[in-house]
Amino acid sequence: MAMFLSKLGRLAFRRRHFVALIWVALLTLAGVGAASAPAAGNTSFSIPGTEAQKAFDLLEQRFPGMSADGATARVVFKAPDGRKMTDPAEKAVVEKTVRELSDGSEVASVADPYKTHAVSKNGAIAYASVKYDVSGMELEESSREQLKDAAKKAQEAGLTVEIGGDALQAAPETGATEVIGLAVAAVVLVITFGSLIAAGMPLLTAVIGVGIGVSTITALASTLDLGSTTSTLASMIGLAVGIDYALFIVSRYRGELAEGRSREDAAGRAVGTAGSAVVFAGLTVVIALVGLSVVNIPMLTKMGVAAAGTVAVAVLIALTMIPALLGYAGRKVRPAGEKSRLLGGGRAPSAEKAAKPNMGTRWASFVVRRPVAVLLLGVIGLGAAAVPAASLELGLPDDGSQPTSTTQRRAYDLLSEGFGPGFNGPLLMVVDAKGSDDPKKVFTDVGDQVEKLGGVATVTPAAPNKAGDTATITVIPDSKPSSVTTENLVHAIRDTGERIKADKGAEVLVTGSTAMNIDISQKMNDALVPYLILVVGLAFLLLIVVFRSILVPLKAALGFLLSVLAALGAVVAVFQWGWLSGLMGVEETGPVMSMMPIFMVGVVFGLAMDYEVFLVTRMREAYVHGESPAQAVVTGFRHGARVVTAAAVIMMAVFAGFIGSSEAMVKMIGFGLAIAVFFDAFVVRMAIVPAVLALLGKKAWWLPRWLDRALPDVDIEGEALRAEDDPRDEDRELARA
Repeated sequence: MAMFLSKLGRLAFRRRHFVALIWVALLTLAGVGAASAPAAGNTSFSIPGTEAQKAFDLLEQRFPGMSADGATARVVFKAPDGRKMTDPAEKAVVEKTVRELSDGSEVASVADPYKTHAVSKNGAIAYASVKYDVSGMELEESSREQLKDAAKKAQEAGLTVEIGGDALQAAPETGATEVIGLAVAAVVLVITFGSLIAAGMPLLTAVIGVGIGVSTITALASTLDLGSTTSTLASMIGLAVGIDYALFIVSRYRGELAEGRSREDAAGRAVGTAGSAVVFAGLTVVIALVGLSVVNIPMLTKMGVAAAGTVAVAVLIALTMIPALLGYAGRKVRPAGEKSRLLGGGRAPSAEKAAKPNMGTRWASFVVRRPVAVLLLGVIGLGAAAVPAASLELGLPDDGSQPTSTTQRRAYDLLSEGFGPGFNGPLLMVVDAKGSDDPKKVFTDVGDQVEKLGGVATVTPAAPNKAGDTATITVIPDSKPSSVTTENLVHAIRDTGERIKADKGAEVLVTGSTAMNIDISQKMNDALVPYLILVVGLAFLLLIVVFRSILVPLKAALGFLLSVLAALGAVVAVFQWGWLSGLMGVEETGPVMSMMPIFMVGVVFGLAMDYEVFLVTRMREAYVHGESPAQAVVTGFRHGARVVTAAAVIMMAVFAGFIGSSEAMVKMIGFGLAIAVFFDAFVVRMAIVPAVLALLGKKAWWLPRWLDRALPDVDIEGEALRAEDDPRDEDRELARA
């Protein structure tokens, strides 16, 4: 592989105009496709194999005009102090508002609160339910404006009016912190390379790669039913890995120049060696992201595949466009250790300074001397950070998790005040009595039995379909949607449904946001172990091929588990417990998003293997070329620690930039990935890994002979390149170029 990639790097260096033209053309094509594609709506959310999804599908079949997937809005009214919503003046305002809401072109129905008994017992609060024909993200802006205008007129008449539901849903905004993240990445690159030209290359190629990936996602969003969050997460991961992959190749290129090689040869060797590490690191990320499909949640699968595609583009750009840009830069990209005029006046370092061990060398030497102490300190520290993960509570964000400054949150609080805490999380029972002799009696019996269960506030009368064989029954819990009491009620209703099915042959299914949340959490828990086995297993085999060792990949996997558990603990501490929530812009704490653990496992594993591959391949290279195991660790850090540190800081900055998003899920994922990179890069890879390798010695690189013969030789150390090592004269190369 090293020889093939080296030839590819040299070809891209020589044919830089052609390579640059190809990538610019691809970016233009993707941009045109995105601009001309129809606007994508909100991605459909389905959880195959769950009872909640089965109930939803049955509703679509038996209640065809129900528009079950349409947007909804609850316009909540509160009377002034001392008055009631049933007073003539207040009633007239509400009825006028209902008529105005009904005039919308996309409105399917509006429920008058006085006809549906949607007035609180004390008469202070009422609400009107608005149902739309299309989903929240597909709503025309004019429909949202009409909804807001109707509420504003009621406010002007003296009522307190707030709007809840997903009709006001909008695409997430990342805010200025994303730009700050890129600015931090730029500063780190300038410090690392000491050159604006060299620093600009990783940023430029990363932006081009993300531009192609996100534009392609946007162009296909309507066709493939991709949501707005899909492109956000793809850009988050694509930027981080795109900058890192380019950083490693440019850094290796400067190192090859420092050894006296011509620029074309240096570009070829950089792509052949560091590029090989990029390919395998990218493969681990792609495996982890595509592996999310085993969870069998379409939205999560699409997010993973889209992000994996963006990572693949980042790898290809690093292997081809970086050497092309190096060809354009010429002497402006200087050898490692030589400062540019920007930072050091262009003077070569003195012999004394050149001989002085760098920080990576000094740190690795310390770890090799004190491996047990460093190992224990690292493991205990990560273990302490992971403690909050034991209190992990999973859930889906609703209006109750919105900031108190939003109308959605205020509507949520008003409904809780007027109708009880469980009103915002109603349970919808779907009773299928198609095979029963007396469906009406079945519907009544089901309602009566459920009403006797503990934790029930209200059970509405059954609402049958036109055929009379299926009915919906709404159950209002007496506790808030995310409480354990409500979860127990869902299980109790389902147990009752099993008994009814055995006695009467009717099927009782429970759905609604609360029931769906419970089913998602269970599905995630069930899928986590198979997912870990698949992803970690495949990556383990891949790393055996790369490192030609059993213990090194095993150590990499165990270190990843430590870092991901610590990261989950940090997420719980901030988003669930509220530690440092103000600093992170978390206005409301609550359960951690249901898909967060498995998504974090997938993404963090892929990213963790990046640092493992980049750092340990240098150690492997030194060991193969005759150095002792301990010295190989020091050599690996001498060449790789500075670059890995820069890469980790850049990745943390990019991920942290998404903490400013208006979308709770994106904010949580941005923080989780940033803290996970910190734990994995600076504690696991920089401390635990060298400590373990120092303790294992030669055993770290042991591989059974039969397995060594069976494995393909990918030559990630560049042995084939060393065999033909013949540095050319730079002036001759420049004259030809």
